[in-house]
Amino acid sequence: MYALGKQIIINMLIVTSPTALQEIQQNHSHFFETMVKVVVDIQRKMIALDADLNADLEQSLLEEGSIEVEFTSLINIRPAQNNKSMEIKDPKVQKKVTEIVKKLLIK
Repeated sequence: MYALGKQIIINMLIVTSPTALQEIQQNHSHFFETMVKVVVDIQRKMIALDADLNADLEQSLLEEGSIEVEFTSLINIRPAQNNKSMEIKDPKVQKKVTEIVKKLLIK
């Protein structure tokens, strides 16, 4: 993290292999004391984390070649996909997200 004028620049992390939660808590929790925002690409099995906005995380995955990503956020409201809440309602998608997070973010 570094400051550029009044704008704070954060180095988001894209996780594609198992990474210790301790490292993430120490090095990638710039915005919140008790949590780190993550966005999961379930097709490519990767996670972007550590940004103020979920949209920034989504954008970083899209720039890496992701097609569509899933997360709990206002952006997750997708009436056309029958998802009208901030949470992922599809149990299959929930399971995939959980599996990826457990595989890549290890204790």
